[in-house]
Amino acid sequence: MSTTVDLPEPILRATGLSAGYAGPDVVHGIDLEVVPGTAPVGIVGESGAGKSTVVRALVGLVRPTRGHATFQGRAVSKLSRRDKKTFKAEVRRVSQDGLAGVGIDPRWTVDRALSAALTEARKAGRANGRPVADLLADVSLEPRYAPRTIHSLSGGEKQRLALAVALATRPRALLLDEPLTAVDPAMRGDVVRRLGEATQALGTAVLLVSHDLELVERLCPTVHVLADGTFVASGALRDVFAGTAPGSDHPAVRGLAEAAPLAVQRFR
Repeated sequence: MSTTVDLPEPILRATGLSAGYAGPDVVHGIDLEVVPGTAPVGIVGESGAGKSTVVRALVGLVRPTRGHATFQGRAVSKLSRRDKKTFKAEVRRVSQDGLAGVGIDPRWTVDRALSAALTEARKAGRANGRPVADLLADVSLEPRYAPRTIHSLSGGEKQRLALAVALATRPRALLLDEPLTAVDPAMRGDVVRRLGEATQALGTAVLLVSHDLELVERLCPTVHVLADGTFVASGALRDVFAGTAPGSDHPAVRGLAEAAPLAVQRFR
């Protein structure tokens, strides 16, 4: 007697997605699923390839010109007010700008910023119940940071706090767009390890967009290479650069390898 296994449903999905900024499409024909409870997925590509545009379309900041970006089957750009509230709690985007645009006053303390995020989560029905110290530990910040004001933090510390604020709502999807650019390279490994552990425990789907190949390789078993606005290769990053993944003979893959020879060498 055969049994069927119910696969988890995507919380976000791009289907034949094309999008741009009042001109030619920046990305086109993108098919992508963001599925809670599954391993993180990465997107890599040269600057200008369209990586951030994919993320912005998934969260409704850019409208598709063709195809669809959906949240639990509903078009992201047409969500009702009630659904937008749910979306804001369940889908969190963290960009390299860190806390910019998330309604947090830089004069606040770290503790106040995280407490506000926890309150927001409770109002959205996603009570976390975790202390501030645990949220800080998820991003390699010590408890001593709690009373510090945000404007006193370094750029890298602000980026890590932005991740902690996003995790406070127990999101079902976390979209990371160059989230650790200001973090000391020596610290990135520990941050991404702890972040991976936290999101796995929460069952949070992670989409990581970055030019840092080592960062992506550490967190994401599956990676898509974006070039000229479309995915040209997919698979484990080691396989992509070893030439054994679909599309790994594309010139964009060779370009990435030539731009980061030391990182690629460590993958092999």
